[in-house]
Amino acid sequence: MPSPAYLSPNKAEPLSEVADKGAALTEKPAQETTQEMTETAAAQAPGRWRRTWQYVRARLRPPRRLRFTREGRYFAAISIGIGLAAINTGNNLLYLLLGWMLSVIIASGVLSELTLRNLRIQRKPTTQIFAGRPFLMEISVDNQKRRVASFSIEVEDLLPETPIDKKCFFLKVPAGSTQRTSYQHQFARRGAYIFSGFRVGTKFPFALFRKSRDLDVSDEILVLPNIYPVHLPAARAQRLGATPNSRVGRQGDFFGLREYRYGDDRRDIHWRTTARGGRPLVREYESESQRQVTIIIDSALPADVIRAGRRAAKAAAEGKGQKGRKGKKAAADSKVDKDPKPSPAEVMLEALEHAVSMAASLAVAYIRSGYGVRLIGRGGCHVQMGAGPQQVARILRALALLPTVTEDVEFSEPVDPRIENVLVVPHGSPAMAGRPSAVSHVLSPGPNPAGSNPTGLHPAEANPADSSDGQGSA
Repeated sequence: MPSPAYLSPNKAEPLSEVADKGAALTEKPAQETTQEMTETAAAQAPGRWRRTWQYVRARLRPPRRLRFTREGRYFAAISIGIGLAAINTGNNLLYLLLGWMLSVIIASGVLSELTLRNLRIQRKPTTQIFAGRPFLMEISVDNQKRRVASFSIEVEDLLPETPIDKKCFFLKVPAGSTQRTSYQHQFARRGAYIFSGFRVGTKFPFALFRKSRDLDVSDEILVLPNIYPVHLPAARAQRLGATPNSRVGRQGDFFGLREYRYGDDRRDIHWRTTARGGRPLVREYESESQRQVTIIIDSALPADVIRAGRRAAKAAAEGKGQKGRKGKKAAADSKVDKDPKPSPAEVMLEALEHAVSMAASLAVAYIRSGYGVRLIGRGGCHVQMGAGPQQVARILRALALLPTVTEDVEFSEPVDPRIENVLVVPHGSPAMAGRPSAVSHVLSPGPNPAGSNPTGLHPAEANPADSSDGQGSA
């Protein structure tokens, strides 16, 4: 329970009221206090168990992984055969050959260990990553050893603890230097992805074994929804915020820099950039008297669809975590036995992703056309009215983290019927409770919004019929 001193941090209260509240808290029955402490401890227990399990797993994890290559298996088999022959025959030449082969194995272990030590690895993704689009991830390897170079380094990204299907190869990293390369990857869905670290391996020097170690370098990558060109719906609201203003205002978000013109306010001069470039530059701000639109995204789906999606995601994660030949064989069998026709739950989840991409594309198109855009969604998703590149970044981030909820979760904010309101719903989803009615358009993107249909609407909704209440047909 919070202390009485923190009951009202934003405004001052009379001392008598604070004393009364403190006395009321002090006189609380011991049974209720004990029950609250028990509930708090029960809520914190899963977090403690999770942290304890992570610590134990990290301590029990072997510091190195060693795996035979095909050549290494042949070499080990020949060494064992020569050793058995030397023991049976007592031939000194065979003992000499066995000692040479064992020394090669020992040298391989020592040199590979020197190669993997004192390596600092970092990742640097591109500025923006969109779902369904390939991107480049830069990997840098810093050899912090003073004298010894590292050879034949392979780096794999772990997501979260499973290597992705791309590798970066470094032939030689000299001592005290840094080498960089990039790999191409693609995420199918939006959201936050956590990279837990790297798996660094080498086959140096004789390619008999592949020795690897895991480095904990955690990073979070935010994958934005896919955007594509769309045709904006015809404007219907002609009241508040419907008159465009082409001039730049002195209030609002920062828009950009331009050269100084006669008559500009000297308070808007950006002195640092002016001193660096040798010519006066002034700040521009976005005008607040502009056309405005609200984009409402409905991320509500039936509860059984949400549960099916979670089970599928869990099964996919467990499938990626399988290792060895049995795991590969099981994965191959699952691909062969998988029904090519997706389930209804998968169809609805994919339709929701198309709706989110449609909302993101509309927001970008509206802002590029000079509109002020506000975003409203269920479950606390809300972005205030704004314009410019910063508003685009805010909306894309909110849509990337948009949760899938049930229809009992209400929208975060009410809509303003005086401005343009566009409701985006998943195609084929049933009518959900709580959807606003005072909207100008209802858009339902089809299964291929970025394809041949430039509007992103389902063919039956590409030209919605006008109605007397100002709403489009869903």
